Formats: sequence, C-alpha cells, structure tokens
Amino acid sequence: MTVSALPSSSPPLGNRRGISLLWRRELSGYPSTRARLGYLTIVVLATIVLYYEAYAPGGVSPLILAHFKMSFLYYLNLLVVGSAFGAVSTWLGGLSDKIGRANLVIWGQLVVALITLFGVPHAPSQLWYAVAVIAIGMVEGVILVASPALVRDFSPQMGRASAMGFWTLGPVAGSLIVSIVANHTLSHLHPWQDQFIIAGITGLAMFAISLVFLRELSPEIRDQRMVSVRDRILIEAKARGLKVERMLAHPVRQMLRWDLALSALGISLFLLIYYAAVGFFTIYFVTTYNMTTAQANGINTWGWAFNCGALVVTGVLSDWMRVRKPFMVVGTLGTLAMTLVFVWEAKNAQITYYDLVVMVSVLFVFLGVAYAPWMAQYTEAIEAKNPALTATGLAVWGWILRIVVALATLAVPHVVTSVTPLVLDAPAATQAALLQQGNTYLSRHETPPASYVGQLKAIGPPGEAFALFLTHQPVPASLAPQLTGLIDFGKAVGLYNANKPVPPSLTASLAKNSPQLSTLYGTLTGLISAKNAAPGQWQRWWWVDAGGEIAFLLVVIFSIRGRWRPSLARRDIEEYEKRVQAELSAMGGTEAA
Repeated sequence: MTVSALPSSSPPLGNRRGISLLWRRELSGYPSTRARLGYLTIVVLATIVLYYEAYAPGGVSPLILAHFKMSFLYYLNLLVVGSAFGAVSTWLGGLSDKIGRANLVIWGQLVVALITLFGVPHAPSQLWYAVAVIAIGMVEGVILVASPALVRDFSPQMGRASAMGFWTLGPVAGSLIVSIVANHTLSHLHPWQDQFIIAGITGLAMFAISLVFLRELSPEIRDQRMVSVRDRILIEAKARGLKVERMLAHPVRQMLRWDLALSALGISLFLLIYYAAVGFFTIYFVTTYNMTTAQANGINTWGWAFNCGALVVTGVLSDWMRVRKPFMVVGTLGTLAMTLVFVWEAKNAQITYYDLVVMVSVLFVFLGVAYAPWMAQYTEAIEAKNPALTATGLAVWGWILRIVVALATLAVPHVVTSVTPLVLDAPAATQAALLQQGNTYLSRHETPPASYVGQLKAIGPPGEAFALFLTHQPVPASLAPQLTGLIDFGKAVGLYNANKPVPPSLTASLAKNSPQLSTLYGTLTGLISAKNAAPGQWQRWWWVDAGGEIAFLLVVIFSIRGRWRPSLARRDIEEYEKRVQAELSAMGGTEAA
C-alpha cells in the first residue's frame, strides 16, 4: 500500500448523485484546508442562527410576561421544563456517533425555524407558548451536542481552541443578534412577536444554506484522534482497516467517567452567570435600574460583542501557546471579580447606563477567556478515551449542563421574588406617574396639553375628574368625590414612600371616595416594596453565581489535566509528531504536505 497516494484535496462523495446528496453527506476522505474551513464556517453560522432563535425570548422577556399576564415563577418554571427536556435530548445528539452529525444539525434547524416563525408568534395562550419554547429547547439540546462534534471532526487539536472559540460564537453571537435586533427595532416594531418572525425567517435561510453545502466525515475518518493536519495521511490509511463497530460499543459506559463528569459539572456551575445573563439580564436592568427594554438590550449588545472577541482571540492564543489551563484560571478569576462587582453595585441607585455597559463588557471578556480553552480541553479529554465517541462525551457535558441550569432556575424564584409585581404591575406605576404629572401642572398653574389629558382620561373616573379640573371645566357631582380621593391618594403614597405610617382613617377615606384609587394604592405599595427588595434579592443570586465560579476554579486546578507551561506542551507535541512520522515510515508512506 502506498500511503502517499491517498487524496490530498477535498474528497468526493462517492457515487452519490442528485437528491440523495440531501441526506447522504459523508466524505470519503479528509478535506483540504479550504473545504474544511468552509464546513466549519457553515457549522458556526448555523449555531449562531440557532441560538438567535432560541434566545429571542430573553430580549423581550418583560413584554412577553406582560402580554400573557405571566408570573415570573411561571416563566422560570418554563425554563426549568425546557432545560429538563433539553437534558434528555442531548443524549439523542450523542447518537450522532452512530448515525452522523450533519443531518441532525440541518433538519433540526428547519424544525426550530418553523416553530420560531409560526408557533411562537401565534401562540394563543401561556400553555401554547410554553409548548413551542420547550420544543425549541429539545431540538437545541440535540444540536448542542452534534454541532461541536462536527467542529471537533474538522479541527485538529493544534487548532482546536480557535475552532471551539468560533463555535462558542454560536450561543454568544446569537445573544448579540437578539440584543442588536431588539435594540434597533423595538421602537418601531412594537409587538414582541416581530422579533420571532425576523429570527424565524433568518433560520429558514440558514437551513437552506446548510442543506445544500454542509458535509461530514465518514465514521472511519472521524473516529480517530488528529493532533495536526499533518496526521491526515496516517488517519486515512488507518481508516481502511478500522473496526468502527468495536469502537462504538457501550458508548455511555465508556464516556461517563468521573473526570469528564467533574469537568462538565465545573463548567456548568461556572456558566450560571452566563445563563443569568441570557435569561434575566434584560429583566434585571429593566426592573432594578429603570431601563427600557431597548436600553437593556443595548447594554447586552456591548457585552455579547466583547464576549465574541474574547472567545476568538483567546482561542487563537491558547492554540499558539499550546496550553489551556492558564487561560481557564485567568478567565475564572476575572469572572469572579466582576461578579463581586455586581454584588457590590446591586444596591447602587446612582449607577448609569454606561456604568452597566462597562461592568457587563468586562465580565463577558473574562467569560470568553475561560470558556474557549475549556471547550478545547474537554474534547481533547474525550479523544484521549475514545475519539469515536466524541458526540457521546459531549452528550455527558450537555446533559449535566442542562440539569444544573434546570436546578439553578428552580432556585431563582425562591431568591428573587420581586420580578412578578415589578413586571405585571408596571401599569400601576405608569398611572401613578400620570397623576403626579398632573400635580406638577397644577402647581405651575399650567394647562396640560391635549395628549396628556387623553392619557389621564384613559385611567378612568379619577383621571376624568382630574382632567376636567386641570382644564378648568366643571366637574360633575358624580365625579366630585374622585378629587377628594386624589388628595387622599397623594398623601397616602407620600407617607408610604417616606416610610411613615399611613393612618387607617386616610386609607378608609380613600376607599370611600375612590375605590379605583384605593386599589391602585394597594398595587402601588406592593410595587414599591418589590422595587426596594429587588436589589438585595439579585445580590444574593450573584453570590450563588460567584460560588459556582469558585467551584470551577477548584476543578481546573485539581482535576483537569493539561500543561501549565507552553514549553512543556510544545515538547509533548514534538514527541507526538515524531511518533506519527515513525508510523508513516513503517507503513511505507511519506510525510503529509
């Protein structure tokens, strides 16, 4: 056998022609660098679009809660159920070791795009919305495993961190796109459903591209460990006699090992702050710092953009230096430091939009510094056990990740109880603000504009009476008690805001003169209490996230294998390349070009 005669360019698809290319996608040899980068690009773009669709709810979560009259507890329970179903579906992604990866990614994209475009925007109730979101989560769990497995197949270890940095752009850039689109369209595309329609159309376009162009390696090629592109000739030669069935026997037993499980658990705890950002940052900025939904998405945009840059730059540096663990430690320490900043600033009422931009951006930089090298190291640890079971090893990670996210999400409503009134009772605050604005016109002896009068009348009898009074029109006798009620309302709210006791006689008078204002007062006091409690509650959750980061740091230091010094890592690679060349020489071949 002449090893050097094996193909050196992008390999053909055998005898498959026509429509069969839409599902039979295996390459008969390892592709050229140009083709390989093309396939990697498609996988990365497909992952970006998938997470753009999956994370779309996070960009408009306050609007969704208000539209469906959905409590924060219901919203969180929906995330829990979605994570639980996603944990189950990750094992379906592990089947790609046997049935291939590309078709799972491609047809999964179609399912998600159709649900995003048609299912979510037309959901008639909370229940149907929940079913649609859970279905997306299940498909995402499959692609969460199959897509990085494809990236691993097309990226040798010496470029693995760079490749995984680009793959991680999927979830991060997906969040970035959600924030950018929401920030620039919510002002004129008011219905939250429009965000899903835009995402669904984008998903259909990406499905079409993947359907035509995405390919994958044959099992005989992908089921081997590849440190550098120079290994291609040896891998293709070995593939001719590889017993794939034997390598795939008892996949879960081979991959469910303590070191892989502990590493996956550590990164899952580390990512608690990431999943808080995806699911809750918009709500947090809106309810705690009085940002609009568009402003909150603007803050997120900065953070996700910096995270994207950090993932790519760190991946390149990690591959160049040939080490992973130092980057993980630096990234984790930086993330921990910025999480503590969130703890300290949670009760700072003077914090500005750009203060939050800086905090979020620096936090996300350190998240990227830690995560891309970990992803590379984890796939390398899988290969060290059995490269034929890469997807199964990734399924172990995906399953643990989803379980941790589900359990953490279950805990959130017991820590942060203020979100539901802050979101659902926000109209009460708007009505109170309108009434207060009327007092301002009254104190200045100004006649309010017609637009304000119209808003005031929309409140109901109290607003109608106040509008007539402000515009110097006679107030009917039937509405006269409302004016007394407005005085009582202002006094009661002022005393409550000043933490002073509100006399029962005052609240009784308010209820007698204006039952509507009495109800508004009760809602408003609950809203004020929730507003005051929110910073401390979120502060406790940031402490939980900090604990997860400390746990991951301990895992990195004491459990994850790998070199700390670049010089030792380079020596390991040099020794490996000598063994590869010796094997090639023994087989009568030549070194790969």
